[in-house]
Amino acid sequence: MSSSPPKTPVSQLKASTETVTSVHYWTDKLLSFRTTRPAGYQFTPGQFARLGVTAGEETLWRAYSVTSAAGEDELEYFLVQVPGGLFTEQLKSLKPGYPILVEKFSYGFMTVDRFVDGEDLWMLATGTGLGPFISILQDPAVWKKFRNLVLVHCVRNSDELAYQELLSALPQRPELVAGGARLQLIRSTTRDQQATAPGNLQGRITTLLSNGELEAAAGLDITVEKSRIMMCGNPEMITATRDILYQRGLRPCRRAVPGQFVTEDYW
Repeated sequence: MSSSPPKTPVSQLKASTETVTSVHYWTDKLLSFRTTRPAGYQFTPGQFARLGVTAGEETLWRAYSVTSAAGEDELEYFLVQVPGGLFTEQLKSLKPGYPILVEKFSYGFMTVDRFVDGEDLWMLATGTGLGPFISILQDPAVWKKFRNLVLVHCVRNSDELAYQELLSALPQRPELVAGGARLQLIRSTTRDQQATAPGNLQGRITTLLSNGELEAAAGLDITVEKSRIMMCGNPEMITATRDILYQRGLRPCRRAVPGQFVTEDYW
């Protein structure tokens, strides 16, 4: 009597085991790490990956936006360690050589191709919601599609303003500036005072939208005709910002229905 071949674990069917290649801490809680890239792995800037870590006999899965450029050999992620979080607790010992599961498919609909027109791309992020925009802003096609690129990053304290060196260097990259777009970086803190965070706005994104400071800082008006908006981060920010945009006549992109804004809801 022949025996059946051993079954391949489900986790191995849908994911591949990759290796952490580097870890960078921005603060004691904020970190970025890079992994090897699964063979044939494809994603569109703005999408997220599902990562798995082993905890005892269980595999824990979480979604994280890919921050690396689409053509890079490695994948990068930006996250915050949540005290007591089941997944991030497993990452406390994260270091190069650490094995991690990466699902073989990418997910998410917060991509620039959702917009059929528009001149100004506004990217509104709180905290680690910055992640997908790091990838989007490294896509030459985005610099060709829009005339103005406005990245707004809101955090509690200025030491949480990650990726500043990379972002500031983007306008010097020939493959990007050839597209003709102008990039503006607008930073806002909610706890730092101006004296300790020079050059930053003070307040939440929704407050700065409501009082006009955000548009004044960018020198651009948010309009139905020209503005296309992407939001990622705190769910309360997304809900409140969506309400403000609705009041101004902007609508979400839906299947086969062009709109003016998109959000990511996996948070």
